[in-house]
Amino acid sequence: MPDPISRKRHMKKVLDRWENEGGSLPVGQTKPSASISSDHKTERIRPMKIVPHKRETTNANTLHHTHNDLPAQMRADIVPILNARLADAIDLIHQGKQAHWNVKGRNFIALHKLFDEIVAAAEEHMDLIAERAVQLGGTAEGTIQIAARRSELEPYPLEISDEQDHVAAMSAALAAYGKRMRQAIDQSDELGDKDTADMFTEISRGADKYLWFVESHQDREAHTARKRKAG
Repeated sequence: MPDPISRKRHMKKVLDRWENEGGSLPVGQTKPSASISSDHKTERIRPMKIVPHKRETTNANTLHHTHNDLPAQMRADIVPILNARLADAIDLIHQGKQAHWNVKGRNFIALHKLFDEIVAAAEEHMDLIAERAVQLGGTAEGTIQIAARRSELEPYPLEISDEQDHVAAMSAALAAYGKRMRQAIDQSDELGDKDTADMFTEISRGADKYLWFVESHQDREAHTARKRKAG
């Protein structure tokens, strides 16, 4: 049997003669390099597929199949609205827990329990919104990281402990939350999805109810004194 070096030289001569005579290489055959080792195996290089790491937009082509009779483009337009408000609900859950854990004052037990009720309500809202997105063929995007990036609520102050400070902070959070839900009602209605608009109406009513509960704990005299001091 010829040694590997002789075999390689022979193949090179055959291929060089083939090319000089105007031929082409046989299918699957590659021209060996002088520097190639005898035990080298030629591998085909496949083009790398580039997959986007993040997807911030939704269109009709990205929806999962469903027999839902709402138009695909309408559903594609509704899903980003749902995911935006999902981020607000997730944020409100954690803001409520921050208040629940840290509130101090003579009304501690009442506010401690009330803030936890707000958390429970926001968790229900979170599920309603996320499940609606999936029902429409979309993807519910509800990780902590994406919620932190998308939420339109102001960050909850971490340094406060006084009950009146928490009442003010939670009131502001609930007011902003309710406002965003009402905007979503109008957006959904304009797109023709009355079911989603109805869901956001239910959520906004709940936000208003808890805003009423929290603001009822506001010490008017202390609030007036704080405003004078701030002025």
